[in-house]
Amino acid sequence: MGGFAIPFFTFMKKSHVTAKSVDEYLARVPEPARNSLHKVRAAIRSVAPAEATEGISYGIPMFKYKGWLVGYAAFSKHCSLFPTSMAVMRAFKSELKNYQTSKGTIRFPVDEPLSAALVKKLVKARLREKERKQDGGAKSPKKSNAPKNQAKARTS
Repeated sequence: MGGFAIPFFTFMKKSHVTAKSVDEYLARVPEPARNSLHKVRAAIRSVAPAEATEGISYGIPMFKYKGWLVGYAAFSKHCSLFPTSMAVMRAFKSELKNYQTSKGTIRFPVDEPLSAALVKKLVKARLREKERKQDGGAKSPKKSNAPKNQAKARTS
């Protein structure tokens, strides 16, 4: 997630203190960006598991489910969605061709949110990726500390 610009709210005169909640963050974002982020948030919530939580991480709203799921933010000249996965961004490269993207970031105009359908696809892909990683880890055999070709104990 490194390399992203400072979120818009830090430039506001109200406060230079990081928001403590997503609602506080969104309340600080001016229109039309606030409305765009509300739409992105609603799309994420509609497909995120019930166990997913929202919070502020790295100064931006972040959904968490078995680690980071996705984040989003408002900046001075754009809004961003952070899928937190380069693999997911590569998988949707053709659908993201009309957006400016960089390492882990999808930028969109403050007054034109990403479509709900695209956000839902990205979140679902991210969830599948997390499940595969977890399932793969659960099925992995435990490593033994014993040498592979352990010699039989000698008897004297």
